[in-house]
Amino acid sequence: MLKNTFLHVPGIGTISEQKLWSYGIHSWESLLQADSVRFPRRKTQYVRGYIEESKRQLEGDNPNYFATLLPSPQSWRLFHEFRGSVAYVDIETTGLGVPADHITTIALYDGKSIFHYVYGDNLDQFKEDIGKYGVVVTYNGKCFDVPFIERYMKIEMEHAHIDLRYLLKSLGYRGGLKGCEKMLGLDRGDLDGIDGYFAVLLWEDFARRGNGRALETLLAYNTLDAVNLETLMVVAYNSKLKDTPFSQTHRLPEPSTPPIPFSADMETIRRIKRDRFGI
Repeated sequence: MLKNTFLHVPGIGTISEQKLWSYGIHSWESLLQADSVRFPRRKTQYVRGYIEESKRQLEGDNPNYFATLLPSPQSWRLFHEFRGSVAYVDIETTGLGVPADHITTIALYDGKSIFHYVYGDNLDQFKEDIGKYGVVVTYNGKCFDVPFIERYMKIEMEHAHIDLRYLLKSLGYRGGLKGCEKMLGLDRGDLDGIDGYFAVLLWEDFARRGNGRALETLLAYNTLDAVNLETLMVVAYNSKLKDTPFSQTHRLPEPSTPPIPFSADMETIRRIKRDRFGI
């Protein structure tokens, strides 16, 4: 979709882009080859200059060039061309970000491999690994995950960022990550009903009681959150295509869910529910 996009050119808005498409100018190449794009000569040269630079930046694998120029609600257009450089990231913490809070686990999925990071074990490895990617996809990561990571780990994540919270909201999906998943029919299996607060309790159970099954359950929950982001991203991408001439030609197949290398311990879940909530 990015190669069919003109919105990143300053001065071209939604109406101008739709006019270009209606004239049969559907891609960067067709614009560069067209005898006339129905702009004044000076503006035509200006637009073509941006398109030539866009080709160079895409060939140089630089998603930030486009993320900076695209209107924020259009960041989804980056996805297909840079999919090989995407990290789906989700974190769990001891709280909402007061100075005493810290990250407990991080899950990173790149569409092929799953990586996990645990406080007191290998959390610092995330700093190196995240640098291998050009785009991060999160849910509410602009407000929570990324600022928390940057503050706690003292790094700057200068990646192009697609936050599914806003993208899915624009499509009518609400209720947080779990609510969006339910609306789209995603089944969380044994982790159904487990939320971010329960993730805090799982970490406490591991840290205070040394219950490795609680950590295993937390990692299963955290990893499923990250893995499901890919499905949500593809669904959102395909839905957004419906407002373009490319809804059929550019549609992506829904990804399969990879095996999660962790499993929920139902005995631990039941005990925490009983001890904390009396159920």
